[in-house]
Amino acid sequence: MAQIVGGPAAWRGPEIADLPDWKIELTPAHVAELHAALAGVDRPGIGLREITKERFPLPTLGTVLAGIVDELVDGRGFLLLRGVPVEGLTERQTELMYWGIGLHVGIPIHQRGEDDLLIHVRDQGVDRNDPLVRGFQTAARLDYHADSSDVVALLCIRPAMRGGVSTIISSVAVHDEIVRRRPDLADLLHEPWWHDRRSGNGPESFFQCPIFAIEDGRLFAHYGRAYIDSAPRGEGVPELTPQQIEAMDLLDELDNSPDFPLNMNFAPGDIQFLNNYTIMHARTDYEDYPEPERKRDLIRLWLVLDRELGLPKDFVEGGIVPRTVARHGAAR
Repeated sequence: MAQIVGGPAAWRGPEIADLPDWKIELTPAHVAELHAALAGVDRPGIGLREITKERFPLPTLGTVLAGIVDELVDGRGFLLLRGVPVEGLTERQTELMYWGIGLHVGIPIHQRGEDDLLIHVRDQGVDRNDPLVRGFQTAARLDYHADSSDVVALLCIRPAMRGGVSTIISSVAVHDEIVRRRPDLADLLHEPWWHDRRSGNGPESFFQCPIFAIEDGRLFAHYGRAYIDSAPRGEGVPELTPQQIEAMDLLDELDNSPDFPLNMNFAPGDIQFLNNYTIMHARTDYEDYPEPERKRDLIRLWLVLDRELGLPKDFVEGGIVPRTVARHGAAR
């Protein structure tokens, strides 16, 4: 039977919105370290995989980033880092700096193809109804979901002209509320569910994983309704039952109630770090500036943490790149 989890990750947005401790401002010394580290790797033809943590030294900022990992794992599960010096950098220089920051948090993994280590989240004018299109490729609203990595990091280069607000919720708080209201549906959400990676049409695009699981008193969540709704396109994947639809309806109702979300309006140089197992994120739809050089642009990193998290078995193997592969250096 599903149980209430609680703890520091069971926060509610309205209760913490005005607290300053989930934001970290970079100091001038941190900014100087970033510029110096960038100068050391900004070479023609250098590949991202050639840049290691040791080649991107951050003497004092590295300690701050290590503290972010502690907060992601044992605290609220998110942080906003502000003041990354993106102004005046080329796109390539921005990517190199961001990559270096990411190396001090975790191990980057690819997100679609082998070379997709950094993904630009911007409107590509594609059909959002195509089952192989991913939400980050459109300007449409994104429903609450978790990505396929331990941590997702988003660096803002330019915000949209209107909209594009990032909203996050505590999966732990929502889970606990479902246990209180409908323990029968909470139990169902702890059973195996089919998910669609949208990586193609073959069997590798589909996997089973509970939406919620508890291991050693910790909650782990993996949810994205669009990717569950499309899973029956896979051979041998059954249609959703009325009870499963009811469970997701309740989950979505709570996600979108005013009791849980925390909104973030990104500014250039902001990096949002989220623990995918305890945080779900969404985005409002947005409208871009007409000039191409002013269009909304965020860069996404998927990171695996180089520490044991006590994940349930299905979560260990459920991502785009299994954690065991990433931690043995395949995506370093």
